[in-house]
Amino acid sequence: MLAKAGRVARHSVARRARLFVVLICLAIAAGHIWQSLAARMVQLDNTRIYSGNIARTLARHAYDVFQATHGALINISDRIDETGTNHAQLHAMSPILRRLASEMPQLDGLYIFDEHGNRVASSSPPRAADANNADREYFIYQRDHDDPEPHIHPTLLSRSTDQWIIPMSRRLNHPDGRFAGLLLATLRLDHFNALYQTVEIGRDSAILLLLRPGKVLTRQPFNPAFVDVDLSRDPAIGPVLASTGSGHALVHSPLDDIDRYVSWQPVQGFPLLVTVTSTRDEVLAPWRQQTIVYGVAVLLLLIIIAVFGWRLIGQIELRLVAEDRALQVMGELHQANQRLEQLAHQDGLTGLANRRHLDTTLAAEFRRAARSGSALSLIMIDVDFFKQYNDLYGHQAGDECLRRIAEVLKQRQRRPGDLAARYGGEEMVMLLPETDAAGAMQVAEKIRAEIQALDLPHRGNPTGVVTASAGVCAMELLRPDERTAQDLLGRADAALYDAKHGGRNQVRLART
Repeated sequence: MLAKAGRVARHSVARRARLFVVLICLAIAAGHIWQSLAARMVQLDNTRIYSGNIARTLARHAYDVFQATHGALINISDRIDETGTNHAQLHAMSPILRRLASEMPQLDGLYIFDEHGNRVASSSPPRAADANNADREYFIYQRDHDDPEPHIHPTLLSRSTDQWIIPMSRRLNHPDGRFAGLLLATLRLDHFNALYQTVEIGRDSAILLLLRPGKVLTRQPFNPAFVDVDLSRDPAIGPVLASTGSGHALVHSPLDDIDRYVSWQPVQGFPLLVTVTSTRDEVLAPWRQQTIVYGVAVLLLLIIIAVFGWRLIGQIELRLVAEDRALQVMGELHQANQRLEQLAHQDGLTGLANRRHLDTTLAAEFRRAARSGSALSLIMIDVDFFKQYNDLYGHQAGDECLRRIAEVLKQRQRRPGDLAARYGGEEMVMLLPETDAAGAMQVAEKIRAEIQALDLPHRGNPTGVVTASAGVCAMELLRPDERTAQDLLGRADAALYDAKHGGRNQVRLART
């Protein structure tokens, strides 16, 4: 009976050992599958971030190009409004058109057409082929639409230079409001294509500049067959292009019948969209290769485990997992402690010390100064008309304004004991140990002048820029019954109140 019991026990152990080996193999296989899926997500996320950054950069470039052209059209149009719209006066604009075209490398040419479509002035020598452009889409649009703003039109082949161009036009009116013709700027398509060719994305990737709702202005690699194709009609990509913001999606491209990951970015202020696309096969090719290599490695590992037994391999795996987990927990704990320490002492918006840190440091410095009889000063700073600034420019601009002002205070932390802190809202504090009232007044005046020198526009401030007022108090100014840190802070706040009511943009010293 005992022997049988021993055999059963040994068989039980063997069965458990075999089961354990199987479970280990399944766990390793499942881990490989999870890691492979996670790596795929990382690859796709990296593609989204990279192509999104490129789309934003190219959208900014497109904005700069079209904004400069927009400004040139407005400038020329204003000159025409001053001089008049008869043929002689319009023809006299040719030197100005040539000069502007030579200064703007993106331009293929600048032209003025009369109400019949005849070219009366241009930046390039006249040609019979383009003497009259009344049949062009941009002429018909401006003739039939009383729209004072410049308008971007689909890509076409120039009759003047035989180059692919993007027309941008503005309507000209007679003094009585009748159609007097149009002002035309033509942007060279190769100006965009030359830039797009320098962007390294992938062998089968593409960059498109689209005119909303979805007409192709250009595509790199360039193919004339794709020019003027309206992608908004495609049921798959149309809803993507109709979105007002930026984004990333997997779509089936109607241009080359390939599944592509698309990142798109609108061009601010213009009906334009930049898209950066990569084929799904190209994006996932590194992941597939890595998955195959790792798969073979995992298979070999499973064979080794099966051959050499579960005991040794199991012990090693468990030990390694335990050590890795311990290191990970230690790292996470260290990072968490760092984050907690930063949150406890730093203001998240400005990067200055927060109120809690200020209170602690002020109390300690005040006690030290009281014991040693050393000097201690405090500057209370408040941004003038800050509520109006938020109302005029928005809270995001207000946050950026506070960050810029905080940088001024950070630069004034010249000594180890100096402390710049955000007191609350738009109020900030500079604590200056070993500094008397005269020295603090000098520091405060420099801070006030440097804030004004930032030259941040502020229509709600009589000065036209962002300014600040400051109140200064030093321990030497406190009365015998005022011997606490809060008294020092309160007297500085009262001095700030005096500066505000004395006209703002000034520094006041606490009254004795």
